Amino acid sequence: MTTNNWANHIQKYLFLLKDDFFELPYLSNSPQVMLDSLIKLPITKHTPTKQLIVTDNAFWKGTMRYRTIEDGFWILETNLTMNENILAKATYTQDHIKDYYILSFSVFEYRFPVPGSEDIVLLSTCWTFYKPDTEVATYFYKGTKGKFFNIAMNKEWVDKHIKSDKFCEKGILENFFNGQKGFYTWLDIAPKAHSLSKRISKILLEEDNIHQNTPELRKYCTKLITEFFNNAFEDSRIEDNISLCNLDYFNVAKAEKMILHNLQSTFLGIDKIAFEVNTSPTKLKANFKTVFGFSMLQYHKEKNMLLAKQLLQNSEIEVQIIAIITGFESASKFTAAFKKRFNELPSVFREN
Repeated sequence: MTTNNWANHIQKYLFLLKDDFFELPYLSNSPQVMLDSLIKLPITKHTPTKQLIVTDNAFWKGTMRYRTIEDGFWILETNLTMNENILAKATYTQDHIKDYYILSFSVFEYRFPVPGSEDIVLLSTCWTFYKPDTEVATYFYKGTKGKFFNIAMNKEWVDKHIKSDKFCEKGILENFFNGQKGFYTWLDIAPKAHSLSKRISKILLEEDNIHQNTPELRKYCTKLITEFFNNAFEDSRIEDNISLCNLDYFNVAKAEKMILHNLQSTFLGIDKIAFEVNTSPTKLKANFKTVFGFSMLQYHKEKNMLLAKQLLQNSEIEVQIIAIITGFESASKFTAAFKKRFNELPSVFREN
C-alpha cells in the first residue's frame, strides 16, 4: 500500500465491523504520516495553528495534540472516549521511511459491570514500546475513556540520545533498538510517570505559547523517557530482544482482549484462547510472555488483583462479593492471593 491509495483503503476498512469491533486503521510510518492519515479521515477536524485534531462521531470522540520538539522527536497526546467497540490498527505504507520508535504511556478508565450494583469505573495503566514496521492492534471496549502520551523518536535521534550506558550495561539498548520488529507492554511500572504526564498535558493545553514552551516540553518528555528506562529492566525482555512477526503480535493482542473480557471468571485456559486465536498453544504462550512479560495465567491473575484492589478502594462491595467478581472460588482463596500480592489483607487495605 502507498500513500496515494490510502484514501481507497480507508473507504474500504474504516469502521468495518469484525468480531464485534469496528476497525480504525491509521498509518504509523512517522508522526507526520500518522497525522496526515488522520487528517484525511472524513470525521476529523484539523486546526494547524493549534496543532490539534478533533473528532466527535458515532464511534468515538477525541482530541490529539501534537508537537515537534526537535527533528526526530515528537510528542502526541490523545484523549479518547469510545462510543462503540473499536480496534485501532497501526499499519504502514511502502513509499515512506519507517524509522520511528513509539514509547507510549497510557491511563484509561473503563466501566466494569458488577452484579446487583452500579458499574465500577476502574483504571488501567500501562507502557508500550514498539519498533518501526510493527503492526500494533489495540482493542478498546465501548465506554472506555482515557489518554495516551506517545513519544515518537526516529533512529537518528535514538542513536544520539538513547543508545548509551546511561540506563543499563553498554550494548544492551543498542542491540534492542537495532533489532527488527518489536512490541512490548509493561503495566504501571514507573510511579513518577503520572505526575510527569500531567505536566506535559498542562503544557500542551497552552495553545497560545506553542513555540515558547518547546524547551519545557522537551524537559518533561525526556524525564518521562528516563522514568521508563529506569524501571523497564524488571524482566529480561529488553536484554533478550525477541522479534516476532506482525501476525504473532496481532494474535497476542487478541489473546489479551479475551483475558481482559473474562476477568470475572476463572482463567479460560491456554488451549481455549489459542483455539479462538487460531494458533498453537505453545507458540501463543511464548509470544504472549515476550510481549507482556507474564504468562497468560499470570497476566490474568495480576489484572484480577489490580481489579480487586480498585474495587476495595472505590466501592463498598463486600470482600466476599469481590472474591466472586474476580473469579475466585472462595473468599479465603481470594484473601490469601491478595495478601500474597500486596502484603496486606483486603480488610486492612480497605481501612488504610
